[in-house]
Formats: sequence, C-alpha cells, structure tokens
Amino acid sequence: MTEVQSAPTDTATPPFLPRRWTTADIPDQQGRTAVVTGANSGLGLRTAEALAAKGAHVIMACRNELKAAAALESVFAAATGPKPEVLPLDLADLSSVRRAADHLDMRGAGIDLLINNAGVMALPRSIRTADGFDAQFGTNHLGHYALTGLLLPALLRAEAPRVVTISSVAAWGGFINWSDPNWRVLHLRWLAYSQSKLANLLFTAELHRRARAAGTRLTAVAAHPGLSSTHLYDSDGEKGVGARLAAAQQRMIFSLAQSDRMGALPQLYAATTPGLRGNSYVGPAFEAFGYPRRALRNPLAYSRLQAGALWRMSERLTDVHYEWP
Repeated sequence: MTEVQSAPTDTATPPFLPRRWTTADIPDQQGRTAVVTGANSGLGLRTAEALAAKGAHVIMACRNELKAAAALESVFAAATGPKPEVLPLDLADLSSVRRAADHLDMRGAGIDLLINNAGVMALPRSIRTADGFDAQFGTNHLGHYALTGLLLPALLRAEAPRVVTISSVAAWGGFINWSDPNWRVLHLRWLAYSQSKLANLLFTAELHRRARAAGTRLTAVAAHPGLSSTHLYDSDGEKGVGARLAAAQQRMIFSLAQSDRMGALPQLYAATTPGLRGNSYVGPAFEAFGYPRRALRNPLAYSRLQAGALWRMSERLTDVHYEWP
C-alpha cells in the first residue's frame, strides 16, 4: 500500500504562531472533564497539571498505581477546580482497557477531552502485550484505538469533544508492516516504534474523517513533543548490554532534550485551542525543540487507503468497533 494523497483543505494544521504560546494561554477549562493516559510522569503529568490548574476535572489514567499516587499529589496541588482522580489503566492489556472504559462510561457524564499520551519506546522483542501484540504497536496504537472507541459514547455526550493523540518525530521513519505488524518474524525495535507513531497519525486522520461523516462534533487532532526529557527513554527492565546501551542513550538524549514542560506544550495547544481544525498536527517550532506551531508529517500519514486499512486491522485485532450515532 503506497497510495498517498495530499492534505485536504479542511484538515489544515494551525497557522504559524506569531508569538510564544505557553500554558498561560490555555483558556479556562472549568466544567470540562479531561482523561490523560500515562499521567503519572513526564508529558502526561505536566499536561494533567496544566489542565487542572485551569479548572478542568482531570482523570489520570495510569498503569503504575504507586507512581500515579505520587503524581496525584502534584496535580492536586495545581488544581483550581474539581479534585483530580486516578484511574487504573494498562494499555497493554485490552481487558484493562475495557474495565477502565466501562468505569468511565458508567458515570453517565461526558468526556470533553481525551489525551492519548501514554507510550513505550524501542522495547525488545521479548516484551509483548497481554494479548500477544508487539508492545509498541499494542500500547501506542492498539490500546489507544480501543480506549477511544470504548469511550466514544461518553465523548459524544460532551458538547465539543476532542481526542488528542501523541505521535513523534520518529513517525518520519515509519511504515506499516502490513504482512507482520507485530514484528514476529524480524523484530527491529526502532522501526517498530516508528510504525506505532505513524499509526497514531493515520488513526487521527481516520477518526476525524469518520467523526465528520457521522455528523458528530468530535474533533481528532495530533501532536508531538519533539525531543523531550521523559521516562520514555528508560531501559524498561533490560539487563546486561541492552541496559547499558539504553542508559547511554538516555544520557545522550537528556543532554540534548528540552524539558518535559516544554515538550507538553504542543499537546496542550492541540487540546485547548478553540476552533482547531480536525486532523491538525502540532509540534515544536524547530521539530526537536521550541514553542508550538504546525508540524510536518510523513507523507504516508495523508494516505486514506492506509488509514482505512489500519482502522480495519485495528478492529480485527482488538474486536472494538466504533458505534456512531
């Protein structure tokens, strides 16, 4: 599948920002409910803090409950509105995704903002999800695809719901390995990571297209943090040579990267800017660092053929089918 289409005019990214956009520019979020995955550290934690500081009711969907409990104190200290909450969620386990979505849907309230932030990077082949998927494809894409679909009824109860999915500059090197998307035959960890980040962009484009076709008010947009200091670069339990290489890589990246507070700005801009068009893509001004502006994307991310095919694959692998009104 190599068909690529140019970006349609109604999915334009935001224009160049004439000045530095910061958290001070976030509009009042009182009365809004925001679900942030991976909010126990890094970009997710900074995003949760910023939204809570503007009055949003923040639900921190996290895998590690001990880390989440510590992060909750930080978000609570920043909050000016409802008390933030922690929701157990392991995106690498579809049963956990269903439990979390059921818990949120049973409340009967709308979800104004879903930020698909959590992710893993460059994990070894031996790490698989509970459902047998490659850990990166399963967590970064399939888990968020399933969560968004299962939360669709709650999202559509909101007046103007928005889904923000976090990609990466690594998407530039990505392609969908259609014959082996879970990399069982030949596992190349960085290509597997790039595939998952391209999948985030294809998912965003197709979600926007389907939401518009169904006549809903849901907006789907994407963002990337550039090169930012987060725990995404940890070795995640590797031993021996792999652990030493991961540690060296982490030290090198940390020496070059911008802070997680700066890295969170593009996703906060994407989440809170009024009137942002569907399928917008926001990143740092200089790709690796800087204040938010429109971001360029891998040309494959414009392919409706690939976006549709990935959606159907995701339906088949997760058994989650979006129910539009």
